[in-house]
Amino acid sequence: MSQTEERAEGAGPFTTRLTHRLTADVTSVWESRTARKRGALTIRRDATVATRHADAQGLRRLRILNTVVATAFTIGGALFVLGAAVSQFGSGNPLESATIYFVGGLFFNTGAYASMLQTVNAPRRGGDAGTLETRRWRWWSYEPLQIDWLTTFVLFVGTLEFGINLLDSFLQGLTVQQTNRLIWAPDIIGCLLFLVSGHLALVEVSHGPLRLRPRDLGWWIAAVNQLGSALFMVSAVADFTNPRTGTQVNVAVTNWGTLTGAACFVAGGVLQYFEHPGPSERP
Repeated sequence: MSQTEERAEGAGPFTTRLTHRLTADVTSVWESRTARKRGALTIRRDATVATRHADAQGLRRLRILNTVVATAFTIGGALFVLGAAVSQFGSGNPLESATIYFVGGLFFNTGAYASMLQTVNAPRRGGDAGTLETRRWRWWSYEPLQIDWLTTFVLFVGTLEFGINLLDSFLQGLTVQQTNRLIWAPDIIGCLLFLVSGHLALVEVSHGPLRLRPRDLGWWIAAVNQLGSALFMVSAVADFTNPRTGTQVNVAVTNWGTLTGAACFVAGGVLQYFEHPGPSERP
């Protein structure tokens, strides 16, 4: 392999890992999740492996955003657990549960947008492919062919769909048709978007077809969150109101699906505290 040749891995149009030969015996390995979460790439020299990080400014940004993301999803998930528990075991007052869910949804919005900011402002590969460069701060970008951007963007849109569902749940006196259109439909769309985002996240850490990577913390985070998304979908399907009877398909399944799915997002949020950028050091 020549000094300018790269080996790309990924799925479809997405590149998730690039191996670049810097010299005859030195290669750099860039991975999209590692770069945006840890601000790092790997340098391999013969039989030794070292980590090269972005500069102090870039790592500081990622640490702050990582803390916001982890905290927001942990608190948001915990509030959804509480809302489902109140609905299943509490007074049964729908307004009480709706209020708890709505506040939890705001934390999900915050966590998803911070995740996108982490992607937008992640260090990029330098000119020699062996370094990471910190670029100017941005609040937004449009990079649909970058799997990390697409994953976080779809997640953010999903949280906004959930926001519509949660806001509409405060409406009173709705017909069955209105309930399904204004509350249930946004819930289903939000769940679908969460599942798409979770699938892309698993593709990103698998660098191609989905596979088990039990030693990879990023894989565990993506897998746990995807399980949470699947449980949210089960909950949403069971929340459909039958036009003939005017009752939900299964209230208990709705509550338990929400509770266990939210618990998965709490676990994913806690795990993200450990997937933080490392020290600014260069081998």
